[in-house]
Amino acid sequence: MRAIDLVRSYAAHPDPLVASANFIALLVASNQPFYPLYVYWLATTNIEPVWYTFLSTPFFMAVPALSRWNTVAGRALLPLAGIGNTILCAQLFGVQSAVEIFLIPCAVLAILLFRPAERTIGFAIAGGAFMAFLLLGSRYGTPLVAYDVEEYTALVRLNASSAGLLTVCAALIFSNVLAAAEGSAEPVGDDKPG
Repeated sequence: MRAIDLVRSYAAHPDPLVASANFIALLVASNQPFYPLYVYWLATTNIEPVWYTFLSTPFFMAVPALSRWNTVAGRALLPLAGIGNTILCAQLFGVQSAVEIFLIPCAVLAILLFRPAERTIGFAIAGGAFMAFLLLGSRYGTPLVAYDVEEYTALVRLNASSAGLLTVCAALIFSNVLAAAEGSAEPVGDDKPG
């Protein structure tokens, strides 16, 4: 069996919300090894803090396994791992790097991953993301590395682009889930070609 087939099998789940969480978690985990390169090429040659970000990789990788045991816990782990990773990165890089912008896709995922009967869980996790932003910003202390203005500007650009792409990716995935739930991948309407 090819590696891609193993990954697909690991991410697969009959519940489309769980399958979506699994896919996004593995997407994030597969992107993490490239993060040092992005930082090096686009922001700074001092990438010492980047290596600590790999501490979150096992949590993202564990989402599909946990989902097989408990679907709610598996779905919750994805945004919680993201929040934890964001807090760690804010401590490492400093809030000047705008890494806290990743709390936005974490909150969005927390809301999208849970059905109406489970919304309390999603709201609690999303609230945790907002509380992390509101309460921790001034409490991180001195970052591991003090970058200059130009490097921080590049880090802001990198983090904003990455968080934006992750949010767009989540929106696309969940729009497909919604379309499948409606029974059609095509929009339904009264419009007829003229």
